[in-house]
Amino acid sequence: MGKLDGKVVIVTGAGRGIGRECALLAAREGAKVVVNDLGGSIQGDDDGGDVSVAEQVAREIRDAGGEAAANGGSVTELSDCKAMVEQALDELGGLHGIISPAGILRDTMLHKMSEEDWDAVINVHLKGSFNICRAAINHFRDQEDGSIVLFSSTSGLIGNVGQSNYGAAKMGIVGLSHIVAQENDRKNVRCNVISPSAWTRMIGTIPIKDEATRHRMEMIQKKMRPDQIAPPTVALLADEARDVNGQIISVRGNEIFLWNHPRPIRNMTRLEGWSVDSVLEHALPVFKPAMTGLENNTQVFPYDPV
Repeated sequence: MGKLDGKVVIVTGAGRGIGRECALLAAREGAKVVVNDLGGSIQGDDDGGDVSVAEQVAREIRDAGGEAAANGGSVTELSDCKAMVEQALDELGGLHGIISPAGILRDTMLHKMSEEDWDAVINVHLKGSFNICRAAINHFRDQEDGSIVLFSSTSGLIGNVGQSNYGAAKMGIVGLSHIVAQENDRKNVRCNVISPSAWTRMIGTIPIKDEATRHRMEMIQKKMRPDQIAPPTVALLADEARDVNGQIISVRGNEIFLWNHPRPIRNMTRLEGWSVDSVLEHALPVFKPAMTGLENNTQVFPYDPV
């Protein structure tokens, strides 16, 4: 008996990498799977439309004895996301869960970034997450059952130079997910976030400029694999996880982390009100020891993945 027996799941970006591993594992756990993938490049600068990428994974599921349907739609289009939901209902008989790691990268420093590169990344990640949630939410509310797993990144949670578009989208997804969870908790609909650290096509685009970077890339490829992301992600769709809602969970190799949401950490009150001078002289000096620094991912995680 699988943990997802009797469930139907949509997995976006499921033709490769993390999405593929999630689709395959969901199927092994008993789910019927709509395998969605546009079939586009990592930069999203082509029209995609190559449904064969999704069909290959769907065929692999069927060859293993599971049920799957391929879909070549784009998460950037609400109509395409609605079509995924209809396909799940019509061809596979229902819909109970969504896993949505579909994404692209267009990395560059903010002072060099074009409006096109900003919009493209926001559209796929943030608007795409809205689209798939919006397409399914009324169905989930009506049946009073549903689980959505969206994908963030340490590029948003911590920050990463050259990824202002990607980081902004990924932090936007955290906010979106939490509010979806708040709005729908009474309807037994949950929405959580996975922040994955794994070797994918995206990581493979990082330029190797020195031996230190080469060593780090080889280590990531060996110790941070897409298949390690799939178990925690798929677990969030299981009935046993019904009480987990609105959370941020990251996966790094064999490690799983629970992240906090931003909450106030220091407070000062001035009954007579604040002036520019009093903020500078009193508030900021008191706050400064508790302020978050500008550390990058390798400084926050100063050790190799386990």
